[in-house]
Amino acid sequence: MLVCGLAADEEISSSFVLVHMNIGLESKKAGASMSYEHGEIHCKKVLSNGDVYVGDFGGLLPHGMGRYTWTDGTIYHGQWEESKITGRGKIFWPSGATYEGEFCGGFLHGAGTLFGVDGSTYRGLWRMNKQHGKGIKLYSNLDEYDGLWREGLQEGIGTYRWSNGNTYSGNWKAGKMRGKGVMKWANGDLFDGNWLDGLENGSGYYKYADGSIYVGIWSRGLKDGHGTFFPAGSRLPYQHRYSEYIVYGNKVQSLGPTSLFSKRRKKVIRWSMIGYLRNPKRISHRPSFLDGVWNIGDACESSLSENTPYALCSSTDEGRHGLQNDSVLVYDREYMQGVLITESMRYYDFRRSQKSKWHLKMKKQPRGPGETIYKGHRSYYLMLNLQLGIRYTVGKITPVPMREVRSSDFGTRARIRMYFPSKGSQFTPPHSSIGFFWKDYCPMVFRNLREMFKIDAADYMMSICGGDGLKELSSPGKSGSIFYLSQDERFVIKTLRKYELKILLKMLPNYYDHVGAYDNTLITKFFGLHRLTIKGKKVRFVVMGNMFRTELRIHRRYDLKGSSHGRSTNKHNINENTTLKDLDLTYVFHLEKSWRESLFRQISLDCEFLESQSIIDYSMLLGLHFRAPEHLKAYSESQSLLKRSANSQDDISDVQLCDEVRTPPKGLRLVAHEPSSVSSLPGSHMRGSTLRASAAGNKEVDLLLPGTGRLRVQLGVNMPAQARWKLLHGEGLDTTELDPAGVYDVVLYFGIIDVLQEYNMNKKIEHVCKSLKLDPASISAVDPKMYKKRFIRFLEKVFPE
Repeated sequence: MLVCGLAADEEISSSFVLVHMNIGLESKKAGASMSYEHGEIHCKKVLSNGDVYVGDFGGLLPHGMGRYTWTDGTIYHGQWEESKITGRGKIFWPSGATYEGEFCGGFLHGAGTLFGVDGSTYRGLWRMNKQHGKGIKLYSNLDEYDGLWREGLQEGIGTYRWSNGNTYSGNWKAGKMRGKGVMKWANGDLFDGNWLDGLENGSGYYKYADGSIYVGIWSRGLKDGHGTFFPAGSRLPYQHRYSEYIVYGNKVQSLGPTSLFSKRRKKVIRWSMIGYLRNPKRISHRPSFLDGVWNIGDACESSLSENTPYALCSSTDEGRHGLQNDSVLVYDREYMQGVLITESMRYYDFRRSQKSKWHLKMKKQPRGPGETIYKGHRSYYLMLNLQLGIRYTVGKITPVPMREVRSSDFGTRARIRMYFPSKGSQFTPPHSSIGFFWKDYCPMVFRNLREMFKIDAADYMMSICGGDGLKELSSPGKSGSIFYLSQDERFVIKTLRKYELKILLKMLPNYYDHVGAYDNTLITKFFGLHRLTIKGKKVRFVVMGNMFRTELRIHRRYDLKGSSHGRSTNKHNINENTTLKDLDLTYVFHLEKSWRESLFRQISLDCEFLESQSIIDYSMLLGLHFRAPEHLKAYSESQSLLKRSANSQDDISDVQLCDEVRTPPKGLRLVAHEPSSVSSLPGSHMRGSTLRASAAGNKEVDLLLPGTGRLRVQLGVNMPAQARWKLLHGEGLDTTELDPAGVYDVVLYFGIIDVLQEYNMNKKIEHVCKSLKLDPASISAVDPKMYKKRFIRFLEKVFPE
């Protein structure tokens, strides 16, 4: 899809590429009529294939102005340079399409205008026959895109205006809305936030035409996660912001954050995408007026009338004035795939706004998984050095022929050391960072591990060392480690302390054997171990697989050790990205019997390995993706979106019904595994085997999710289960009972993490000291054998039979 209005790419390229060769070879033949003027030759040349050239020659080659007519009726009139179409000219295709502008070497290259046969027009920059750079396209249906292009597709900053009055301004990628952007509908609604493939995805806010606002999280066009609703007429505790883009000549520049309610007027760039959001949605924003919290169990009993007036409306001006000036009524909500699950209503008092805990909480509301490291960021040079070192060592080790590891490949002496001066050296390239020393530990071992886990070396380097940079995550634990996330979220990079690096090097030979013997191991996948030295300061890193690399939103995440002392989270500090602990877990999960047996068989093997290495303090990192209960979908605010998502999955509906297995409650479907059909993102779990389901005749199965796709089911990855709500009567699992009404379909992601803490002398002293005041079974610092037993016993209660 190169140029609108042309039959195919060949209509452009075939007209030019061989022209100069044909003329150059045949110009020596007789039959040409020539005349001389001012030292140049004007010639009419008929080629053997029937093409005709009339124009200037420089020697034996076309040079200057000329007209070339192909036998198919295509005509070019314009400048030539040594038998090549170069300079300004105009071309007419038999289809009726025309192009007028600059050429180079027989290609549309430079500034020019294309008039398509369908009535569309593109004015802007070209490169090698494709729109590339800034350009404006007016489509035949009167839609318009004004912005940046790359290889014939919208990419960069741009604005698309639909003929019905809708407008999107923001970032594009490969012809689709992706990244930060603002969508304004003709009815006055506005969404400002993150986009993915033309749908709201990530953090953002939706401002409705009546003035009400919802701030929260979206997933593939649906509200999915926690958010806050401000009814119409509310005075906001802070003003939401978005970025405007302006044009200075041919340059695009961001103005940075500007107030949503600012009355400044700039020349805002207008940009587009073909056919996206052709039927834009209206999302209902009618609030639910329920006192307290609205839970799932109350959904069928609640009657939500569309005629219910807004709660902010007052019968007197005095009441309205007091509410708007001193407090605001807000609704804290949680959604699952567009379905409202819980809602709490409360007032916010502006008289204490500067010191309000709620105000501080709103200011710290997470915007996504980490902060992208930019130039000027405290970790910017650290990131550049890490990327440069990984690019160097992975590139150095990859060409080495694959072989089995030897004992000499392990240990502290198996390393690559290199100094990277800023100006470069005989072995290293120049760079814009600070000079640093680099050490890569056990390069052959980690190269084989990456091969074992099916990580391509080029993909590995592009993911970590690409031009987009890394994201910095806050540490969820007490270690004080800093975490970095690759832009595609495939890999996590963690800073290590010196003793942790020594433990990993010590256990690496046995770890290599263990993960090589068990494809489905749940233990963290390690892909590289490095050390940077900058101005005498040493920073150690380990590269790991991201267990939550998935297309689905993780609604809850838990770090489970099996101990109880200090294993709860401060409820005031919980947000979308908070990692909860053992005592915060209010669900148990029911798996298929064969899956549960496989799970605990692997957990036992992994824990035995960790016990053999004297490792404690490890935990199960558990991520939950909730599927919206079916009986609530009738009350969803996004039914039109759900229908549209279902319609876009026509290929999924072709799956034969005989391959389908229903998992009650209705919502999750398992189908026979088809490797070519799964849409799972590449991650660190590609090596594990596909699980088999007894209900499917013990065949390998995929998970089919409407609106998402077909996901491969593996141990710890894309695992469907039933989550049952626990009614707590005490602090332990033994004092709970299950709520038969609180049953949800969930998709599980889990693995064993934090495997670099030995039961050393410090931990033995900690155990003795804490045992004097606390129950020894409740503390984390216990001997490896007891830790393993307690860990497995706890998980057996989390995943009951």
